[in-house]
Amino acid sequence: MAREAEPAEVLLLAHPAGHSLSPVMHDAAFHAVGLPGRYRAVDVPPAELELWLRRLTAPPYLGANVTVPHKEAVVPFMHELTPAARAVGAVNTIVRRGGTLVGHNTDAEGFLRALGELGQPDGRGRAPWPQPLTGATSLVLGAGGAARAVVQALATAGSTVHVLNRNAQRAERLVADLAAGSAVRPTDLPSLLPRTDLLVNSTSVGMAGGADPDGVPLLAADELQLLPATAAVVDLVYRPAVTPLLQLARARGLVTQNGLAMLVWQGALAFEEWTGVSAPVAAMRSAAERALGGRG
Repeated sequence: MAREAEPAEVLLLAHPAGHSLSPVMHDAAFHAVGLPGRYRAVDVPPAELELWLRRLTAPPYLGANVTVPHKEAVVPFMHELTPAARAVGAVNTIVRRGGTLVGHNTDAEGFLRALGELGQPDGRGRAPWPQPLTGATSLVLGAGGAARAVVQALATAGSTVHVLNRNAQRAERLVADLAAGSAVRPTDLPSLLPRTDLLVNSTSVGMAGGADPDGVPLLAADELQLLPATAAVVDLVYRPAVTPLLQLARARGLVTQNGLAMLVWQGALAFEEWTGVSAPVAAMRSAAERALGGRG
């Protein structure tokens, strides 16, 4: 009697990997579309990264997601890079094609899909954010892998992008690598913030369980007052749902968004690459929200 085929599996390669919402989100997606698959987070120290990538080249793996600190480190091990991954210089999604690995980046498109939700009523009686990205001025806080995707996405959409990082050299390297945006310093903020349409935090400052859960990234609290009343503030942190940065922005009456929408959209795009099936976005969002304890 033939042995039943092993269920397909997708991994999350991270270090550490203990607090990700991706497993519950993708397991809900497999269930919703009726595919026999499972998603598993694996703690992969940098020294073991190449070993895990070799394992991915054979069944039962469909591929993997990649997160901190591996998004840039996996690039040299890919057999092929999509244009998006090549443009960003980082991989967040790996798809197995036979015995080869194709590096994708769904973060940039996922960020833009999430940003599109700012045009919807937010349930708190405030008007939606109407600002088109073409011609808008954006300020991105941070210069890591997530920042690379955000800067690439915003620049491609026609925004003028500025990058502020604690280490100014990293910001300068990011904009040079992407040939997009410009690096700024704290002394530029008094003139830049009053003309900023979109502020995006891509750092981990404000994240529950992180190194600075009560902090505001790279800005003094009173500097947020310099943003125009029409600005939007996006924090890629989603735990807690309302970070200290978003609390300050909401107190000003600004349109805000946490990182859950981007997490869902980049995950949905990755799911479609692994399976060839349209992602059940609503089921994925609901599963993530339940895991977080409800909508923030």
